[in-house]
Amino acid sequence: MATSQGTWAYRDRFGDAFARTYFRRFGPGVASSVGIGTYLGDPTATVDEGYRAAITEALESGVNLVDTAVNYRCGRSERVVGEALDAADVDRESVVVGTKGGFLPFDGERPADPAAYVREEFLQPGLLAPEDLARGSHAITPGFLDQMLDRSLSALGVETVDCYYVHNPETQLRTRSREAVYDLLESAFEALERRRAAGDIGIYGVATWDAFRVPRGHDAYLSLPEVVDRAAAAAESVGADDPGLGAIQLPFNVRMADAYTVDAHRHPTEERDVSALEYAQAAGLDVVASATLAQGELAAGIPPSVDAELRGETAAQRAINFARSAPGVTAALVGTSSPAHVPENVAAGTFEPLGARAFDAVFE
Repeated sequence: MATSQGTWAYRDRFGDAFARTYFRRFGPGVASSVGIGTYLGDPTATVDEGYRAAITEALESGVNLVDTAVNYRCGRSERVVGEALDAADVDRESVVVGTKGGFLPFDGERPADPAAYVREEFLQPGLLAPEDLARGSHAITPGFLDQMLDRSLSALGVETVDCYYVHNPETQLRTRSREAVYDLLESAFEALERRRAAGDIGIYGVATWDAFRVPRGHDAYLSLPEVVDRAAAAAESVGADDPGLGAIQLPFNVRMADAYTVDAHRHPTEERDVSALEYAQAAGLDVVASATLAQGELAAGIPPSVDAELRGETAAQRAINFARSAPGVTAALVGTSSPAHVPENVAAGTFEPLGARAFDAVFE
């Protein structure tokens, strides 16, 4: 697992090549503020090869944060992350590995009949009951997450996942009440607290798409204060000294800045509503930004008024630095299945991000 000693040693090895704030505290140590994501791409051997090479190069160039999920690319993404960890000239203790559980994964390829696959692999063996499912493809029951974590550990070839996220819990709001989803999350957190005590995970988190960045009245809304309270209750229930909830993940980019602009969460100590980013910062939660390049669209260009304020030689670098500049953001993920894009993305970290006042000014 990633350790304080291992990640700081990684920072000492690569840090001089980057701007001052490139490495930031995360979990027990530090992580690069540019991370590599593994969501995009077809589940093919060709894409596997590209990811394997790109992740290996990134790990050997100053990126020590890798993000994946059990369902990404039909399970192939986790496997290539594990292969890259083995191939790269870095120690396992220096790399922060995050993965997620929630969506039902396929095994290597999309089956011809997905519904039949779900019945045969998950329902008939009793791993899930039909009522556990939302949209026929999502579950966060404790037993299911336990099985998915075991699958992830095996696919990654690691003993410990450094940050394990409950994946898009707002999906459950399609079939049950908000209070019922909070109850589900608390049960999930209890299971993850036990796995943390066993050494299978370092910290856990919640990865979302809509939940934390939409207004309270939105159908997909979940309250960050309530999620934090449920984690505290879960820790107390299993006898943990402190809650293991340590991070959230959400989309953040020039076109999707809601996590900074929408005040939907009650501040933990003050009588006012704040954004997801401000709440996380006040509550001591790390924030990992996803969709940094809007699935590649921002690499072609970003709004001129914002672009002029950012540092970087290319549009992609400036878009990455926009996400890295947001107060409260620990790291920005960039999906890269081509080794040719790695140097450009990594070099974004050689530029200082905007300071808090300059970032605020972008929205004035």
